[in-house]
Amino acid sequence: MKCSIFVPSHITGFFQIIDNPNPVKKGSRGAGVVMDKGVITTLKSSRKDEKITVKINGKIDRLPDSITHQTIELIQQKFSLDSGFKIEHEVQVPIGCGFGTSAACALGTSLGLSHLFNLPFNHNKAAEIAHNAEVILGTGLGDLIAETCGGIVLRIKEGPPGFGKLNQIITEPLYVIAHTKGDMDTSSIIQNPVHQKRINQTGSGMLKSLLKEPRPEKFMSLSRQFAEKTSLMNKEIKEMVDLLDDETIGASMAMLGNTAFALSKTPDSSIENPIVGKIDFCGSRFREI
Repeated sequence: MKCSIFVPSHITGFFQIIDNPNPVKKGSRGAGVVMDKGVITTLKSSRKDEKITVKINGKIDRLPDSITHQTIELIQQKFSLDSGFKIEHEVQVPIGCGFGTSAACALGTSLGLSHLFNLPFNHNKAAEIAHNAEVILGTGLGDLIAETCGGIVLRIKEGPPGFGKLNQIITEPLYVIAHTKGDMDTSSIIQNPVHQKRINQTGSGMLKSLLKEPRPEKFMSLSRQFAEKTSLMNKEIKEMVDLLDDETIGASMAMLGNTAFALSKTPDSSIENPIVGKIDFCGSRFREI
């Protein structure tokens, strides 16, 4: 048996960390945009005596604490999987650069295993397991719930679908233009008390401001303010953000990655080798094979 899932990427513009010992109640509030380039996860059952194998862009993932293996472990704690299986992730955007790829891999894995083994849980439960894997590893806090629905997403209450709450900005179809200069260790930021305090002080009032004026331009303006006030944006990214800002609706830094991103009415950009996609309004879904 075989199945395939597409999970779009998600770029956070600004956020506020909500801590809680219960992983379901831990997460972030804020806003971001979902893009139609993401992660395709394909799962195939194999013989019971065969090992579980995970590949990312054709290379075997041997890290026992990777997001995919953590998701598998959480599912195996609840259910006995009666055969071996193979998982392949095709990642269409840079990994570790602020595109929410860890959440996309976790969600694709959880949804795929639930279908492959006919496990007794719904979409929200599959998403909750993936969210918990993210929280345990510190790889993300709010990407997952956004990737389930799509659009320009306002995360009003932290947590996975079923506990977290969100809304969307009404917008025409827009392009997402991005360029990355390298990865960033998300856990080193969100688990650092100094960064946490600065992020929360800066982001606390921004969601209310965007809810009062829910427009793409306002989202990008607040995102730029957040990047500057938290001092997370380095000089190289700032120069790229300034360039994109002149050509688009607005630009800022992806949270959290050394990546500049912008929303635009056209796919055109003067930056070299941009990543260009459209806003994805559908969210995670199964694919025909």
